[in-house]
Amino acid sequence: MLTWEEFEKVEMRVGTIIEVHDFPEARKPAYQLTIDFGAAIGIRKSSAQITKRYQKEELVNRQIIAVVNFPKKQIGKFMSECLVLGSVGADNDIVLLAPDFKVENGLRIG
Repeated sequence: MLTWEEFEKVEMRVGTIIEVHDFPEARKPAYQLTIDFGAAIGIRKSSAQITKRYQKEELVNRQIIAVVNFPKKQIGKFMSECLVLGSVGADNDIVLLAPDFKVENGLRIG
């Protein structure tokens, strides 16, 4: 069990996907995402195994929720700078978490 203080350390923020690229070097099918988290946090990159449900074109300008205060993680030649959140169903079918309405990039989830 996490304590409340531990949970408060996790920074989940709203961001808007501004670029999506194929990631053929990934072990499992994935995209490389560039995400705008607003002026205070800036632009971050992440890889996401969301190719089963999402096409690249429909992801651009979509808001998502990501953890922005994990250490960077090297994935092949790509450096992931945040963790995009989604629910994981059968066969790794991931559905992205997102706000119901458009909100300001960088808003904290609490």
